[in-house]
Amino acid sequence: MKRKLKIGIVGCGAIGTSLAKEISRSLKSQADLCGLFDIDLVKCRFLSRLLSPKKNLCAVSLNALVKKSDLIIEASAAKSSYQIADTTLQAGRSVMIMSVGGVVEKIKVLSSLASKKGAFIYIPSGAISGVDALKAANISKIDSVTLTTRKQPLSFKGVAFVAEKKIKLDHLKKEKVLFSGCASKAVKYFPQNINVAAVLSIAGLGVKNTKVKIIASPFVKRNIHEIRIKSRAADITTRTENTLHPDNPKTSFLAVLSAIATLRQILQPVKIGT
Repeated sequence: MKRKLKIGIVGCGAIGTSLAKEISRSLKSQADLCGLFDIDLVKCRFLSRLLSPKKNLCAVSLNALVKKSDLIIEASAAKSSYQIADTTLQAGRSVMIMSVGGVVEKIKVLSSLASKKGAFIYIPSGAISGVDALKAANISKIDSVTLTTRKQPLSFKGVAFVAEKKIKLDHLKKEKVLFSGCASKAVKYFPQNINVAAVLSIAGLGVKNTKVKIIASPFVKRNIHEIRIKSRAADITTRTENTLHPDNPKTSFLAVLSAIATLRQILQPVKIGT
């Protein structure tokens, strides 16, 4: 009988909680949720009690969690994701990265480390469609990749870049372009809102050559990502209208489901998609 994959989760917010529930319930025949870690101990303890009333799943440190896991899922924040990934890979464990914006500039360093340690890095497609086609087209030649993101104005509340530009989000009567430029700057200025740009950059032309436009729109109720890819193989256009995560309006529900689908690809013998 094949040994269950031991999975640890770093970050016990909406995303970490959703993934922990899925592993503990739907994937329990193939995987074991062996531990949780969060700098907010209250969150960690709450989730531990929710999932396992008789067993404390909270690890005393990141290193302690990594040591007993086969796979670490990073579900924390962009400011922490690189350090979490580096610590995990240094120990020869594989990692799934949700906060992709925090690692996109150093993905080659992490890739080299993973290869050296015999580990793997998993990056779900997230809240967009078309990553499979982009990866395939990139084998030949891609001319351009452009992402246009529209979100409700209040989705950008608390973003330092918006505050510095003195952009007023309340009572917008028309669409407001908050940013237009390369993915490198988009990820830097909108770390909690634009992980999709980081995923596109890694799969395609990189952060310097992937174009991004971010729009605050009073006319939309969903997070909308439009992608245009021009390549030798095909011209590709996708539009994804995301339902907001019920527990975290800054996160698209599809992003969480994408991580679950990636987990299932890891665990199951049939691999579907590019």
